[in-house]
Amino acid sequence: MNLISVNVGLPRVVTSNGEPVSTGIFKEPTAVRLMLRTLNLDGDRQADLSVHGGPSKAVYVYPSEHYDYWKHELPEMKLPWGMFGENFTSFGLFESEVNIGDKFRVGSAIVKATQPRMPCYKLGIKFGRSDIAKRFLASARTGFYFAVLQEGEVGAGDAIEIIETSKDSLKISDITALYTSQKHNVELLRRAIEVAALPDGWKNYFRHQLAKQTGHSQD
Repeated sequence: MNLISVNVGLPRVVTSNGEPVSTGIFKEPTAVRLMLRTLNLDGDRQADLSVHGGPSKAVYVYPSEHYDYWKHELPEMKLPWGMFGENFTSFGLFESEVNIGDKFRVGSAIVKATQPRMPCYKLGIKFGRSDIAKRFLASARTGFYFAVLQEGEVGAGDAIEIIETSKDSLKISDITALYTSQKHNVELLRRAIEVAALPDGWKNYFRHQLAKQTGHSQD
């Protein structure tokens, strides 16, 4: 497992439906090593901090292996590393294998997997097509976020070494499935609520979903 590309960018204002929109989704690969800090990489910022960024979304990771799928789906588009707004383009990490709470060493930093990426309309702005967010979610190729447990320096080519596997054994892909195709899976909902590393926003959402399924409040 390793880092194929490290991608950063500062928010810029673009026009969407005739209105100005500030977005940090435009990332470019960098050849220099950067400090990975608690909230983001040096040289990188998120625009709308109400839904992007924060300690549990410090780094967005997207598997390089997914690019072949999208090149087939979108043959007319150029897809350079960072196209999905990811900070880390990875090799050897998959949503179906990474657990919520798994800890990794990347360069001299230590990170923890926290949640899948849920696409917003700004992905449509980046791709210039309104259907991409829906297609992105349906593909289950969401990528995922890292929280930073120990700040450190990272760069393209660095190994990604797993140093602790979460005891909860709930995959990134399980969280995405609970949002899409497995909304009524009571057992999986209950498991997700108990995962210590899953952010409270997700737990509260799943408690609400579980209450709807069982008729009992989960508070």
